[in-house]
Amino acid sequence: MNRPASPLLHDYKPSPRRQPPNPHALRWFVFGLGLPLLCLSLFVVLGSEPAIETDAREVAATATTEPGAADFYPPFDPIAIPERLARGVGPQPPYTAVNLTIGRGDTMDGLFRSNRLNIGDLIQIARLPEVAPHLRRLNPGDNFEVRHDGGRIVELYHDLDLTSSLLVTREEGGFKAQIVDRPIEIRRRVAHGRIETSLFESALGSGLSDNLVMNLAGIFAWDIDFVLDIRRGDEYYVLFEEIYQDGEYVKNGEIIAAEFLNDGDTYQAVRFIDGENRADYYTPEGRSVRKAFIRAPVDFTRISSSFNPQRKHPILNTIRAHRGVDYAAPTGTPIYAAGDGKIIHRGTKGGYGNTVILQHGGNITTLYAHLSSFAKTARYGQRVKQGQVIGFVGKSGLATAAHLHYEYRLNGVHRNPRTVALPDADPIKAEYKQQFLAAARPALDELEQFKSKRFAASLATAAD
Repeated sequence: MNRPASPLLHDYKPSPRRQPPNPHALRWFVFGLGLPLLCLSLFVVLGSEPAIETDAREVAATATTEPGAADFYPPFDPIAIPERLARGVGPQPPYTAVNLTIGRGDTMDGLFRSNRLNIGDLIQIARLPEVAPHLRRLNPGDNFEVRHDGGRIVELYHDLDLTSSLLVTREEGGFKAQIVDRPIEIRRRVAHGRIETSLFESALGSGLSDNLVMNLAGIFAWDIDFVLDIRRGDEYYVLFEEIYQDGEYVKNGEIIAAEFLNDGDTYQAVRFIDGENRADYYTPEGRSVRKAFIRAPVDFTRISSSFNPQRKHPILNTIRAHRGVDYAAPTGTPIYAAGDGKIIHRGTKGGYGNTVILQHGGNITTLYAHLSSFAKTARYGQRVKQGQVIGFVGKSGLATAAHLHYEYRLNGVHRNPRTVALPDADPIKAEYKQQFLAAARPALDELEQFKSKRFAASLATAAD
């Protein structure tokens, strides 16, 4: 009998030899059945949106009726799909971000290679005129943010300073570089401090940074010795800038005005930028708070020997006048020029050891002795500015410990550097005087208002 084999038995028999497909059947499937199915699919996809939306919501409603369905299936928003398709927005390319931070001895070439970034892209970027200066001179700590696609550079970003950044982006046919502004906001703040132990501990309690305290001390350094003259109960008021970027605090700015009460004396200073773009601090009357000379030309720990014409020499053990002041400080501490002048001696000088002598105006000379070494930027015959480093503390010559021996001579006669009347620096120029007075008054008024509010608050607290 010619009956077809049973499907059940057929499953257990060897597979029959496969026959080549019938070309007529294939043609019938493609044109007779495939095209209608394709058209039907397109009709469903491109059909009206409300129909898809209704069906999807019905499915979502039924799906959430099962216990625990939300634990296995993420929320589904049927409206978001057609909207995104209509906008033509797809997912962003998966670019990789990497930070290249310059260390000692690093080069951009080396960092690119170690991070498997395209060296050819680096060469193109380095040729851009906006980029070349910033890649030619790199400093430890410089950071470059790079986005790449398999090593192919897409974007490079680097902060130049507080207010500007460098941005390099890939475009069709190459790269484009631009300097991007980074807007900042400057806020004004007033702080008060009262000294109980030291200026730095007082500033810490007032929420002031070390840098701000150093600037405050630098402003009044010509009138107050912050090592020896500070007294318990001294007070200060500081009006200064705080810099914010994108709503976040970045750092402190300049001191606008300050007042220091030291041992019963009051000192005030206001910052002013003149028409020559030179910034300095002046008294409310327009006199410079600077003096032509610094009292102590080194950051010392103590005075190991004062000016004394009858001092007994510690090494020679004889009465030998000490015509200067000895400032004890660690070896290598920088020594500054006490005033503008010209180097008329730089070398060894008997028991003084390594010595620098400066000639100033008004027939004044200053001497700096027992140096461990000289500053390379201060050579014989060269003119130096006040505050410029001229050497470093040591104990060369007849010295028992590291210190700076400092002398001040007027018309060839030794004077006590700690008590001699120092000449004032030049006052504010006459053409800027009225402009300064107009700018100084509001700053000083702001300090006074703060002091008044603080005084009123203290009275209210005492009354309570």
